[in-house]
Amino acid sequence: MKQKNLVIAEQYTYWAVNIGSILIPFLFSFHAKIRFDKAWRYALPAMLVSAVLFLIWDYYFTSWGIWGFNDRYIIGKRFCGMPYEELAFFICIPYACIFTYHCFTKFYADKINGAPWKIHHLIPIVCLVFIVLGWRNYYTMTTSILLLILYGLHLFVWKSDYLNMFLFSYSILLIPFLITNGVLTGTGLEEEVVWYNDGHNLSTRIKTIPIEDIFYGMLLILLSVTIMHRMGYQSQLVREQDRI
Repeated sequence: MKQKNLVIAEQYTYWAVNIGSILIPFLFSFHAKIRFDKAWRYALPAMLVSAVLFLIWDYYFTSWGIWGFNDRYIIGKRFCGMPYEELAFFICIPYACIFTYHCFTKFYADKINGAPWKIHHLIPIVCLVFIVLGWRNYYTMTTSILLLILYGLHLFVWKSDYLNMFLFSYSILLIPFLITNGVLTGTGLEEEVVWYNDGHNLSTRIKTIPIEDIFYGMLLILLSVTIMHRMGYQSQLVREQDRI
């Protein structure tokens, strides 16, 4: 019986990561000084658009064996070959990240927003290096090229004044990122929840996390933030501030 209960508990590992990521951000979304719920009209559509695009990417990479999922740590129900937990991942993790971005924007926008810092120019350079090093690796190439395009648009076309806030927020988010993604890639577990075929990445890991995941996460959150702002998120914040 004890062994059976342990197996059942293991099957909810991925769900536990998802729920653990979103629970506190969701509860604090209604805090009087944060009121992230007022930004849902921008955040939720942005998350859904990003989720659809990333799930299409996810579907093909899963079917091609570039990454996959360990049945030991999921309940087993799938949609188009992907576990339900993976579908929830693209809601729970972006929600927590955008909530964090919203909090920093709410309280520190006047100190951080503005002309892009010089450090931003390192991101495209790193992407180019990864493209050269991993030109035969699907995961490395796809992530680097897409991030290079999106980041380049922000730097050289849109000249986004919120890019500093994004980078600041993402640098803070790397701490919980390393924890949650570490668990998903096997840190503290006997096996990985999500496995990666090292034939399609640089085989360089931060403990158990493929280094490409840092740029994958950056791309996912930056895309959502971009859509939010293009929909008028920043204008709403200004209006709210004027009413105070």
